[in-house]
Amino acid sequence: MKHTSLAESYAHAHPPTDKRTISFDPALQYVSTTGQHAFVPPGPGDFRGPCPGVNALANHGYIPHNGIVTIDQLVNGSYTVFGMGRDLALSLAVYSTGMDGDIASLSLSIGEGDKAILAQNGLTGSHNNFEVDASPIKGDLFQYGNNHDGQMSQFVQLYNLQSNVSDPSQVNYDVDLLTSFRLSRFQQSIDKNPYFFNGPLTGVFVQPAAYYFIYRLMANKSEEYPEGRLDRETLKSFYGITGSEEDDFVYTSGYERIPDNWYKRAIGDEYGIVSYFDELSGIALAHPKFFSIGGNTGQVDSFTGVDLTDLTGGVYHANTLLEGNNLKCFTLQAMMMHFPIGATGPLEGVLDELADMVDPLLQSWDCPELEKIDESLLEKFPGYSRYQGVERRD
Repeated sequence: MKHTSLAESYAHAHPPTDKRTISFDPALQYVSTTGQHAFVPPGPGDFRGPCPGVNALANHGYIPHNGIVTIDQLVNGSYTVFGMGRDLALSLAVYSTGMDGDIASLSLSIGEGDKAILAQNGLTGSHNNFEVDASPIKGDLFQYGNNHDGQMSQFVQLYNLQSNVSDPSQVNYDVDLLTSFRLSRFQQSIDKNPYFFNGPLTGVFVQPAAYYFIYRLMANKSEEYPEGRLDRETLKSFYGITGSEEDDFVYTSGYERIPDNWYKRAIGDEYGIVSYFDELSGIALAHPKFFSIGGNTGQVDSFTGVDLTDLTGGVYHANTLLEGNNLKCFTLQAMMMHFPIGATGPLEGVLDELADMVDPLLQSWDCPELEKIDESLLEKFPGYSRYQGVERRD
């Protein structure tokens, strides 16, 4: 298989701005951080968790301030503030609610599980369901014993990747830079977390989102930068970091905030499933190691892989996963397997809407039928099922 550079892969998936004719409309793209959407930090009884963007939505009142959010509220907030496409936002909301929320009320805690809803773990309790190892700023659960607080060493590592840029107006934490950071963090988790796990869905689909959403959704849009520019102050704001220099940085857990004078993605250029899956495919061609399914076996630097052919019953193969639409098909099907298919009541209509969005993609990509993923092959990895008091909900 020909090895493709990230630049070549990404250029194929995302043509240059002048060819995509992305416009900037300040009136439509402006995101308010005043009045009812002024920053209010979490108080007693409010939930905040591992996802900085969702925490910021709660702190600015774009979803309920207490952090207990319905699927509709999460989808609408993600679109209103970030310009996330409805198909991607709905997929993520349904997946996270089905795995770690309360299906009956279609609600989810963005932090710890709400004790009043015994069925839900919340995003903090979603380790290797939704929250994953090797995230950009939040620590690996079994390395730090905490998966929702930022680790300053990781933030500084990312921050300093633009330390050689003397002109502040040229600083930009873009996809290329975030990919180099992800390569480093991926290896750090292998080297330092004896229970590091890179799952068939969490590693292939969820983990990259933690990186590429940083630029695709958090970069500030403008006439000059219609696709966005993510500068140092914006990066700090979205991660709850204050202070002007590295030596006086202060991280306050749960204090993620939307910067003032901030503009979301252009109308008509929402970041949806197709955009994200194109990005995944381009990055996979440049860095196939990200898509090695497996994990450490109880000791650091003991990463062992799983044969994709065995895992998928012969439907997909490692040597052809990066050809054509195979990676897109596998990832989308793996996600759909975790949807609560067959649910009745309020969730039935949501699942019907998702099917209307997803089924045409599976047909247009000419996806082979994947009946199951043999997760018994993952049980040898302690990071797959070891949850520090939180039981796996299969």
